[in-house]
Amino acid sequence: MFTADDIARIETTVVLFGLGIGLIFGWVSRFSNFCAMGAISDWYSSGDRSRLRMWLLAIAVAILGTQLLIAGDTIAVKDSFYTGPRVYWLSYVLGGLIFGFGMVLSSGCGGRNLIRIGGGSMKALVVFLVMAICAYMTMRGIFGVIRVNTIEQVSFTLAVRQDLPSLLSMSPLIVSLTLVAGLLFYVFLSKELRHQPRLIIGGITIGVLVVAGWTTTGQLGFIPEDPATLEPRFIATNTRGVESLTFVAPLAYWLDLMMFWSDKSRGWTFSIATVSGVVLGALIHAIASKTFRWEGFVDRADLARHLIGAGLMGVGGVTAFGCTIGQGVTGLSLLAVGSLMTTASIVGGGWLGLRWLERHA
Repeated sequence: MFTADDIARIETTVVLFGLGIGLIFGWVSRFSNFCAMGAISDWYSSGDRSRLRMWLLAIAVAILGTQLLIAGDTIAVKDSFYTGPRVYWLSYVLGGLIFGFGMVLSSGCGGRNLIRIGGGSMKALVVFLVMAICAYMTMRGIFGVIRVNTIEQVSFTLAVRQDLPSLLSMSPLIVSLTLVAGLLFYVFLSKELRHQPRLIIGGITIGVLVVAGWTTTGQLGFIPEDPATLEPRFIATNTRGVESLTFVAPLAYWLDLMMFWSDKSRGWTFSIATVSGVVLGALIHAIASKTFRWEGFVDRADLARHLIGAGLMGVGGVTAFGCTIGQGVTGLSLLAVGSLMTTASIVGGGWLGLRWLERHA
C-alpha cells in the first residue's frame, strides 16, 4: 500500500525527470537544429531532406524503444488516448492542416518556439503566450464547446484499438521492426545525412527522450492502487494517463499553473516540467555556444503573421490532439493511425503555408 509520503516522492521524481527530459530536448534540439517546420521548409524550398530524415530517425528510434517497452509489459498502452478505438478523423485532418499552416506563420511549432525563447527570441515568447491562451480556449473555453459539438461529432469507432498491430492482427514487434527497418534504410541511404553527425545525434536523442517520457509516466509514475480511490493511478500527469513529449496542451497547463499558483488543486506535472526544461536547455546551449541573441518583430506585418500563426497552432493542435512532436513522434511511437493522419495533415498544412507565404510575404 502506498502512503501519502510515497505518492509525494513519486510525484517529485516524475516532475524532476520531466524537467530533465525537457532540458535535454531543448539542448539537443538547438545543438542539432531539429525543427519539423524547418524540415518541411528545406524540403519545399531546396529539396534538401536532411532534417526530414532526422525527424524520421527520431520516429524510428521512438517506435523501436516504445514497442520494446510494450513487449516487456512496462507501460500500459491501453491507458493512452492515442490508441483508443474511436477515430476522430476530421479532428486529425482539419486540426493538423490548421496547425501546419500556423506553424509556418509563427516560425515553428510549439516546441521550436520554446527553444527560440531560450535563445533570446521575444517573438517566440509572444507566440508561446498566444498559443497557450488559444489552446486553453480550445480545451475548456468557447472554442472547446464548438470543437466538441461540431468537429468531434464526426468520427467512427473501430472494433479494436487504432494501432497498426491491432488493425492488422499482427505481432507488434513484427510490425514495428518492419517499419523501423524501412525508416532507417531511407534515413541512412542519404550520404549527406551520414556526414552530418549532429543530425544523427539529434534524431536518436529525441527518439530516446520520447521513450524516456513513456517510462517516466508509465512506470516510475504508475501505482496499481491509489490509497484514496483504490484504483490504478498515473501520478503527476495532466491527462491522468500515461504521457510522453508533446507541446500544445502543456503550454496551456504551464500558463494555467502560473496564473493560479495559489490554487492548491494545481501543481507541477510531467508535461509542465518538460515545457520549463526545454527553455532552460535551449538557454544553456545558447549561452555556452555564445549564440544567445535578443530578437524582436521586424514590423507590424511580422507581428500580425506570428499572432495569427500562434492562434492557429493553439486551436489546431488541440483539435488534432497533438503537434509535430506529440502526434508526429510520440503518437507514432505507438503506431497509432490517428497520429499518422495528423502528421500527414501537419505536413500538408505546412506545405500550404509555405506556398501562401511565398506569394504574400
